[in-house]
Amino acid sequence: MSKLNVDQKSIKDLFQSKHADFLIPDYQRPYAWGEAECQTLWDDIFSFAFPDNDRTKFDSNNEYFLGPIVTFKNDNGKMEVIDGQQRLTTLMLLLRAFYVRFGHMQDAESRATRENIEKCIWKTDEFGKPNMEALKIDSEVATDKDKEEFLEILRTGEAQKSQKSSYAVNYRFFQEKIDEFLNNYAGYFAYMPIRILNNCILLPIEAESQDTALRIFSTLNDRGKPLSDADIFKAQFYKFYTKLGKKDEFIQRWKELDELCKKIFHPISGTPMDELFTRYMYYVRATMGIKSSTTEALRKFYERDSYALLNDEQTFENLVVLAHFWYDVSNQDNTRFSNRVLRRLFVLNYAPNGMWTYFVSVYFMQNKDKDGMLEDDAFYAFLKKITAFIWTYAVTNPGVNALRTPVYAEMVNIVNGQPVTFSDNKFNPATIESMFSNFSFHNARPITKSMAAWWAFHDDAQELLSLETVFEVEHIFARNRQDKEKSLTDAKNLESLGNKALLEKRINIGAADYRFEDKKKYYVGFTKRGVKKDGTKVHELVEMASSLSDFTEADIIERSKRIMDAFIEFLRENDLTV
Repeated sequence: MSKLNVDQKSIKDLFQSKHADFLIPDYQRPYAWGEAECQTLWDDIFSFAFPDNDRTKFDSNNEYFLGPIVTFKNDNGKMEVIDGQQRLTTLMLLLRAFYVRFGHMQDAESRATRENIEKCIWKTDEFGKPNMEALKIDSEVATDKDKEEFLEILRTGEAQKSQKSSYAVNYRFFQEKIDEFLNNYAGYFAYMPIRILNNCILLPIEAESQDTALRIFSTLNDRGKPLSDADIFKAQFYKFYTKLGKKDEFIQRWKELDELCKKIFHPISGTPMDELFTRYMYYVRATMGIKSSTTEALRKFYERDSYALLNDEQTFENLVVLAHFWYDVSNQDNTRFSNRVLRRLFVLNYAPNGMWTYFVSVYFMQNKDKDGMLEDDAFYAFLKKITAFIWTYAVTNPGVNALRTPVYAEMVNIVNGQPVTFSDNKFNPATIESMFSNFSFHNARPITKSMAAWWAFHDDAQELLSLETVFEVEHIFARNRQDKEKSLTDAKNLESLGNKALLEKRINIGAADYRFEDKKKYYVGFTKRGVKKDGTKVHELVEMASSLSDFTEADIIERSKRIMDAFIEFLRENDLTV
């Protein structure tokens, strides 16, 4: 079990310790506190130090808890700050502002307070004399262009009006508050900084490793954003490109890539950049010949051989190329993709799991030409085959874990220039038909919407739909109708594929509970009080509304058979049957 050094300490005890040598590492995010947070901190400390605005009501046994500081000692002996960066930085600015105000005060209390503060900000020699060139905090934040301004403020005690960084703004804020305090409570002035030093408490948690510190942060923190894997990777890239003399170029390109990923990826967990690194990881795994169904954690994978992958310019270039590919997928770019490919990609967007995105990423990275383009016929055939396989496997072997074994093997085949065949995992048509017939396609099951999307685009007349439109699964024969009429002889038909269709959410909200004769106007569109309500863009539903007066149990059964027959044929066309 990892060992932790945990001991609640006053600011004075923590900052004056000979071990206090804080480093805000390069993978941290830039300082983000603003005036609102500083005002709250000031108000809270003031209220604590002077209850009811009366210095005599202060109980020296009381403590004000400011929060945890999670660190670990790096190879250089510095305490890398994983959690507490914002409050630690702000407290340093506050103490520096007080230090300036005590500069010309010669009474014993003021000199003692000044000496206490300087031992918090600067390192001292063995006689306790501060070295004004050696701060107790340093910042290497890769994407913070203002970090030098922070350190300069601590060194000089000055923040020019022309300086607009958060550090300068907050430092001037504290200077103004201290001036106001001195003017309004001159007799109290000496008490506030000493009560901050002695009675404001932090909980320093020193972990034995970065991994442990990150886990602790994720457990404790309910306000800040935990450091992502991509933050760690950014730091490694930053070090690498700094050695190449390309630091500024890298920082700019990283910011552009980060913004691009935010437009593309919206993962349930992790950051958009984490998602990009994950998709690229599967390509690298395949090039390494890894077929194991056990997937390493993202950071564990990239930290192999001292982050060798991130000490390679080609890796970053590949990430950029891969991000632009997925950006064009999300934008349905018809200059990169043919209409038939975009139709396949739309259907895959409703896949029962996200494995297809890794599969397609591997295919793209292996088969792109020098311009980042794919040969249309081959890509189209690949998309059809993986759709047929993933959709079927979701019913025969539910769960994404089961899908890993056949897909990882095919990823290796892709990078080795071999065709994707799924030769060891083909399906018996009779078995598939039986399993699909007995499968309950409830709307809560992802495969239900997957099948509805596939069937919609099995219709050659179906136009390409926008990925930005929200679609739901429509019960053509409404559940409410069955509840009232009980007209289905087999209630299971309500949840069969023959009764399911893709439908825009805005339409489904209105049409959901109606009889078919009333639903039809929602499918084709209508005008109400002079306002036109557009119909669905799902071609089959428009056709049904035009040709059918009702949709009955017989229609559900007949449509189910048509869907099943078409899907079995789809498997045959893609050479996935035995």
